[in-house]
Amino acid sequence: MQKRCDKNRKRSKRRAIYCPIHGCHLDSVSQKYTLYTEKPEELQKRGINRQSALMLVASQTAVPLVGEWLEAFWCPHCQQTKWYYVKKLDNRKFEISPAPTALWQQAIGVKSTQGNPSVGEFTLRHSRMNRYQGIKDFIFIG
Repeated sequence: MQKRCDKNRKRSKRRAIYCPIHGCHLDSVSQKYTLYTEKPEELQKRGINRQSALMLVASQTAVPLVGEWLEAFWCPHCQQTKWYYVKKLDNRKFEISPAPTALWQQAIGVKSTQGNPSVGEFTLRHSRMNRYQGIKDFIFIG
């Protein structure tokens, strides 16, 4: 039986996402990176029949996977941020597992860890520089 205060609560509740190792509540520390697929086999694994899967891939090229994404969470028990593959099961139920490397290839909006090959070393180094360090490669003569 629900308490009266729970029943009348109008604010949204926290997502029920718990650490698979410690069982404590996880706090999100990143945006959701939605996943997509280009293979009809992946859609068939998710319950779409073969014909529909082939039609979707042929018409859209990359099909977004609804209810699946990558997200970083903070675990208060081990004091670490970890990336998880999140799958929404029901309205308030989620299944999480550590994000495998292969899923990063399917994520939308994730920056490549290798970087853009067309960007030079000088530009890459300066883009990573902290703005308080100053500019070391330019010397101004006054």
